[in-house]
Amino acid sequence: MSGELVWKGNMLFEGACDVSGHKVLFDTHPNVGGNDIAATPMEHLLLAVAACTGMDVVAILRKMKQELTEYRIEIHAERHPEHPRRFTKVVITHYLRGNNLDPAMVEKAVRLSDEKYCSASATLRMPTEVRSEFVIEK
Repeated sequence: MSGELVWKGNMLFEGACDVSGHKVLFDTHPNVGGNDIAATPMEHLLLAVAACTGMDVVAILRKMKQELTEYRIEIHAERHPEHPRRFTKVVITHYLRGNNLDPAMVEKAVRLSDEKYCSASATLRMPTEVRSEFVIEK
């Protein structure tokens, strides 16, 4: 998987990954030079974790023949007060409605996502090698 981010001025970036090609905007708050027209990188990261686990839970419940009618996820994070302001705690709460949802199956689906399938939350939990390079183009 690869991606590219293109600077659009101020603190606005437009990015896309090679897998889907879908474009995503990133910005920041005006007090740090942004236009506040898109989510910040950390907001995207937090929502990516919620989306990842949500998609897992929906897929697992479908396989279990559970009829889900409504589903929302609340995700809350705490951040370290000093740079780098990484997440120090993330709490994900799943709210589900459906026809005769079996609590044991819902618990299993959430647990499987949390412990086995959600790549986004696993990335936050495990050490990942990150290396930066640069090229000055002429």
